[in-house]
Amino acid sequence: MVEATSGNTGIGLAMVCAAKGYPLVITMAESFSVERRKLMRFLGAKVVLTPKELKGFGMYSKAKELAEENGWFLASQFETADNADIHETTTAREILNDFEGERLDYWVTGYGTGGTVSGVARVLRKERPETRIILSEPANAAIVGSGYVNTRNDAHQPTEGHPHFQPHPIQGWTPDFIPWVLQEAIDEGYYDELIPVAGPDGIAWSRRLAREEGIFTGISGGSTVTVAMELAESAPEGSVMLVMLPDTGERYLSTPLFEGVEEGMTEEEMAISMSTPGARMGEG
Repeated sequence: MVEATSGNTGIGLAMVCAAKGYPLVITMAESFSVERRKLMRFLGAKVVLTPKELKGFGMYSKAKELAEENGWFLASQFETADNADIHETTTAREILNDFEGERLDYWVTGYGTGGTVSGVARVLRKERPETRIILSEPANAAIVGSGYVNTRNDAHQPTEGHPHFQPHPIQGWTPDFIPWVLQEAIDEGYYDELIPVAGPDGIAWSRRLAREEGIFTGISGGSTVTVAMELAESAPEGSVMLVMLPDTGERYLSTPLFEGVEEGMTEEEMAISMSTPGARMGEG
């Protein structure tokens, strides 16, 4: 099996392949965090890095090339109907069960492949039509907001990188093409508002969530919360929002999210240590 991934799907595939005894090759742009590739290799997958200059379309094209040349199964997370279907039958149902008999005024999410928004929105549109669906994307990679539609082949695979994409720090969000799975949400009008978010704001909110709420999420989670907080400024009093936090902060240790977090003791920590006589660093 082979697949292109920014991390989450690849880690999931690596877990399944390890349990099933299937060989797995992952293609991933070198710009994604080191933790992701180490996790997949730890689970037994082979990780083939592609040049960051080629962006997501580079790793995507490499996976296709490897599949065609070697006769490997291509998982096709960006095109397969199973992607959105599983969110329709699991994530969406979990949301309905949790909010049964309760208000749900806003559902806020970003997108990677688009499976979450397409699958969940199918259900919310039918069973909770009062819920406004808010979609977000990086401000400097606003490919949905641009209105430009990717060219595709007969297998619904993109044949070009999106011209409005720029590199951004919100790993896992917005490859440099519009996935076929996401295209459903665009064509069917599955979102009520599209709100761009700046990467530094997502980083800031991820840090706040950790330090003020004990919620350890990545930059994508912080970015979704950024959008929700912006939305809350104008939402009616008492509005209820469900905000998606897609991953854990542990996959961002080597990214700008952790800049300024020291490995050794800070001056303040050293002062605390020196305030009592025992077990002080640097003393034999």
